[in-house]
Amino acid sequence: MTESELLSSAIVNIYYADYGGLVRSYSYQSLPETIYLPADSYRVDVAAGEIVKDDARAASWEQKSYKGSSTFDVKAGVTTDVQVVARVSDVVTKISFDSSVAENFVDGYTFTIGLGEADGENYLVYDASKSGAEGYFLIDGLDEPELKWNFSGKLVKDGSAFSKSGVIESVETGKAYAMTLRYSIKDGELSLELLVDYSTDVIDDMIVFEPASTALASSSMYEIWAGHATIHADVDEKDYPDPAKVKFSYSSDGVSWTTVDALRASEGKYEATLAGLAPSTEYTYKLLIDGVEMGSKTLTTESAPNVPNHSFEYVSTVSGNSYYKWYDPNCGTTDGSEKFWGSGNGEKGEAGGVAGSASMGITITYVDESDKVDGERSVRAQSGSILGMLAAGNIFTGNFSGLVGTSGGKVSFGRPWTSRPTAVSFWIKYTASQINILSDSCPSEAGIVKNSSYDRCRVAIALGTWNYKTYGGDKNCPILCNTTDESTFVDYYTDPSTIANGEIILFGNGKQKINGGSEETVDNAVWRKVTIPLIYHDTNTYPTHIVIMGASSMYGDYFTGSDDAKMWLDDVHLIYE
Repeated sequence: MTESELLSSAIVNIYYADYGGLVRSYSYQSLPETIYLPADSYRVDVAAGEIVKDDARAASWEQKSYKGSSTFDVKAGVTTDVQVVARVSDVVTKISFDSSVAENFVDGYTFTIGLGEADGENYLVYDASKSGAEGYFLIDGLDEPELKWNFSGKLVKDGSAFSKSGVIESVETGKAYAMTLRYSIKDGELSLELLVDYSTDVIDDMIVFEPASTALASSSMYEIWAGHATIHADVDEKDYPDPAKVKFSYSSDGVSWTTVDALRASEGKYEATLAGLAPSTEYTYKLLIDGVEMGSKTLTTESAPNVPNHSFEYVSTVSGNSYYKWYDPNCGTTDGSEKFWGSGNGEKGEAGGVAGSASMGITITYVDESDKVDGERSVRAQSGSILGMLAAGNIFTGNFSGLVGTSGGKVSFGRPWTSRPTAVSFWIKYTASQINILSDSCPSEAGIVKNSSYDRCRVAIALGTWNYKTYGGDKNCPILCNTTDESTFVDYYTDPSTIANGEIILFGNGKQKINGGSEETVDNAVWRKVTIPLIYHDTNTYPTHIVIMGASSMYGDYFTGSDDAKMWLDDVHLIYE
């Protein structure tokens, strides 16, 4: 976490100095400009970093915790400024493997260290790649904290297992325990020496919390996007009563500066959203009052990756078959050699692949080299029917996970993703007749009348934090949808794990609808570039996965549609504004 992120999430508690109880509690970001207290003696405690999280981890490779305290007196009619220095409050470990370990043990040896009983929450596992790394442990609430450790590996000499355990007692917060493991043979017996340096104190890593009546305030890390950022300032309105004179100025190179008006959000609180920023770029920004600089800070925008194989250029035939999969293991680039997209065709014959519609004699998703916009090809999702049952053409991020008899299929939706786009654009074309296959399972609210209502296609995108243990999929593709079980369908507008979503629906009679809006008349039978804004339901969470799905018959999950519906997609781009 950056210092600004630590500051924005820090907790400030004020107590009576005689331990008479808690008086006030704030987040540092929302700390009032002035706190009014009765004349008395007080103590202020500050905590920041991992320790303030609701789900704080007892052991971490990355996130430190900080704590600090200061006493002060409040006197009638006197303003008192209080500064608190918060230092690292973790027990810090730094484990290194001497060369003798690598020489005498087979690759894969580990050194596990942690608090209490060994489990994933309390322990860290050092291997050769982690040699020399720092680990951080929270010991708040432990009466006699100690670090338990265990080394295990296999000897090169004969492949036999070797292990050794121990305890480092009475560990202290703010102290780094630097340890070097060395392997030796003494008196005909094998031994492992653990050399501990108890002398290293973490004294140079601290954060200063101090009052500032007129200055830039920290932004939450969630307020800094790839293409825009919201910045804040505290302004003493007794000294600067005219909001029109409060402005921000920002620059990525320190030469060319852009100045924007500050918005007065509340008494003494000002903010502005900086738009048109470049991804993965550091910006310096300043607070200006009546043209005078009142301090500066920096921020770095998020990255802006696009989805792999965005134009479906990398394809290859499924082993032993004539239909395609949407990647090429031999293309020589990670953009196309690793699977990101899947389809209901299935991949029977591939390692880990399963049978899909193609194994039943109906291909529903095609490579189209004669009709495209970008590159050499597009993807064509095409509905069809077999034994009177509709099979909707589709393309999606994830895996086709298998047929359910002859009545449906299972799809695992999603791919790992952490960036936050604001929209998605793509080229699309759609043709479809009136719906000639209507299943009894199709919901009545769809309002479909057989041989009267036109079929429609749908392209949807969603970002979320779906837990595969809840949604039935796996870690990479967390949402398992069984088309024969409506309870597995996810409504991304209301789903609690969905952070953002958007969709477009195209109708065979030349209409379109975006994000539930009103219908518009368009020409769907020609290539058009469309943009779907993402609706964010939660702006204080980063996604873990992305879902993009397109179907030539929107109600294909209910085996309803027109068996001549065709949807072409090309050049999918995530937009970061």
